[in-house]
Amino acid sequence: MSDLPDAATMNERDLKNVVNDYRTKISQNERTLKAVFRDLKLHRTNIDELKEKRDKLNAQVKELAAKAREEKKLRDAVNEKIAEIKASNEKIRGEKDKITGSISELKAKRDEYNKLSRGSVDSLTKAYAAELDKFLNADIPLKHEIDIFGRLTELQQRIDSASNADDIHKKIVETYKKSESIYKSDGTVGGSVKDLAEESQKHHLTMLDSYKKVDELRKEADMYHSQIKETYDVVSPIREKIDPLKAKISQLRDELSIYLDKLNDIQLEKDEKKIDEKHNVAKEKFEKTGKMSLQDLKLLMEKGDIKF
Repeated sequence: MSDLPDAATMNERDLKNVVNDYRTKISQNERTLKAVFRDLKLHRTNIDELKEKRDKLNAQVKELAAKAREEKKLRDAVNEKIAEIKASNEKIRGEKDKITGSISELKAKRDEYNKLSRGSVDSLTKAYAAELDKFLNADIPLKHEIDIFGRLTELQQRIDSASNADDIHKKIVETYKKSESIYKSDGTVGGSVKDLAEESQKHHLTMLDSYKKVDELRKEADMYHSQIKETYDVVSPIREKIDPLKAKISQLRDELSIYLDKLNDIQLEKDEKKIDEKHNVAKEKFEKTGKMSLQDLKLLMEKGDIKF
């Protein structure tokens, strides 16, 4: 303030000129400040609109992402069921292969015994009984006895082979009966692999579609967010003008008050002088004529010339 013109040394005209200059400067700065606030309001409106669009898109992203996660959860559950079926099928296939191998081994042994026996136990036993009867009861030469004895030995071996073949055949039949449930089983656990695979694919495609939409919406939301940031970058230097303008206006008002106070003092002096002049006229009039107006009475009472 030391650089300001000294109000004490200025006449009324100069003071009025300075006051008018200050008022002009204040008015200019106030208009500039209002323009700044208008700009900020416009940008604020734009930012609010961008935020509304961004937030709406983000809400859709959140909803679609939740849907995608749910579809993934359903797909994984179906895939787990498929894995269970495949594991069950693999286990059953292993059991079937094991049983089939066991039965094949038994059949091979049975067929081998059947080759050795070349007949059933019943037919061979009858043949053995007939030969044995001849051997024991018939009157035959020694050579024939030796031949019969040889045939009896061979028949006994064939009967043993036939008996072994029968025993193995029974085991084969028992094995088939015991494994019947395994051979009938298809390993299905709550649905076929084909049906479940189709269901899994449906959930998978829905999940991918949701994630695709999520990416598209997120990109759009990011675009609005970038626009918000760009707008803030524009707003920031505009907002920085506010405080300096307010400070400048306040400073101008403070400086203006100095000159206004001086003008007021001059005006008061002029008013006092006028009042004194009016008082002197009223006093002189009253003293000479004894007459006075209400205004004259008021002046004389204020100056203490008349008391009641």
